Amino acid sequence: MGALEEANKEIAREFMGVLTNADAVALDRLYAEDFELWTAGSLPFSGRKTRAEAMANAPLVLGMFPTGLEFELVAMTAEGERVAIEAISKGVHASGKAYANHYHFLMRIRGGKIVEFKEYMDTEHARDVFFS
Repeated sequence: MGALEEANKEIAREFMGVLTNADAVALDRLYAEDFELWTAGSLPFSGRKTRAEAMANAPLVLGMFPTGLEFELVAMTAEGERVAIEAISKGVHASGKAYANHYHFLMRIRGGKIVEFKEYMDTEHARDVFFS
């Protein structure tokens, strides 16, 4: 694996830690100006979001877990500017329900900044915990 892929995997690891710690300042530093977020499904937060929308929603989404949301990295693969991540989340939603989801994230990194982040998950589990 080349230096670019190793550097991008390190950025991906840092990003997952930032999500775990709900660190909006670090998100601002990691996102490129043209950053886009895409989330699978038909949930209220699904679809494509601009950098500004993602930054505005970050405290709301991460705030749904008063004791935090931990991500366990299961596997990571990098090729060029793309990093694929398999992860599992664990946390307790503000409603008191346990939340443990399985994810596949696809991240695209250019010049040390995240330009695109795609989130695939069990949307039915998310709907059950977040909205029932």
